[in-house]
Order: sequence, then structure tokens, then C-alpha cells
Amino acid sequence: MEKKAEPQDSVKGPDPIDVHVGHRVRVRRKMLGFSQTRLGNDLGITFQQVQKYERGANRIGSSRLFHISNSLNVPVEYFFEGAETKLPGYEEQFEEMINEASDSAESQDLLKMYYKIKNPRIREQVLSLATILAQGVPEYNI
Repeated sequence: MEKKAEPQDSVKGPDPIDVHVGHRVRVRRKMLGFSQTRLGNDLGITFQQVQKYERGANRIGSSRLFHISNSLNVPVEYFFEGAETKLPGYEEQFEEMINEASDSAESQDLLKMYYKIKNPRIREQVLSLATILAQGVPEYNI
């Protein structure tokens, strides 16, 4: 008698992309000062469903993501920014650190200021500068 293999999703947990997209929903929602209830009401779903989306426990369908992007006033692409850096070998400890940092007032202020920059080229330059600084610049002891 052959044994059926379990679906991969039940073994490995949420897909990293679902977790990333959910995290981006949470960050943007908090940046706008929306509660989960407010976002849920905008979308016609419960706050519990918003929680599941934000944790990556439930996948967000394309039409739902479109409505979320409208409610949070960002393009759909916003939710996927940076996702490719998280896929290969993304460690749980690093993800937890990112989640904790995103809850800090300093992180929220930084995000608010970043998204107040309307020019996409300047935002890209700010991100490049932050990347360089995070990697360290030996001649400046950073």
C-alpha cells in the first residue's frame, strides 16, 4: 500500500512571500494609523481575517490585494518590494528582528518620512544611501 505524501504547505508553514506581503500590509496600515478593524471594514472582512493576512497565515488573493492597495493608498507593487531578498535562506531570527523593529516609533517615523518623498528617484537614492550605510563605510567608521 502506497503512502500519500502530505502537501508541502502543511509541512513547511506559510510561504515566505505570503509572510512578506502580510508584513508590508501591517507596516503600511500602522503607518496610516489604521486599526485592523478599520482596514477590515474597508474591505468587508473581519479584523481576524486581516490578522491572518498580516501573519501570512492566509494568502491574499489578487483581487483582495488590489482592494487593500486602494484602501492603504499604495500601488500593489509596494507589497512585494524587497521580497526577493527574503527568499533564499531567509532566517526566522532575522524575520523576527525585522517584525520587532517595525513596531518601534523610530521605524514608523522613518517609514513616514520615506513615503513623504514623492519623487521615486530620490526615494531610490535614499534607499541606496541607507543600504551603503548599513553595509558599513570603513573610511567613515560607519
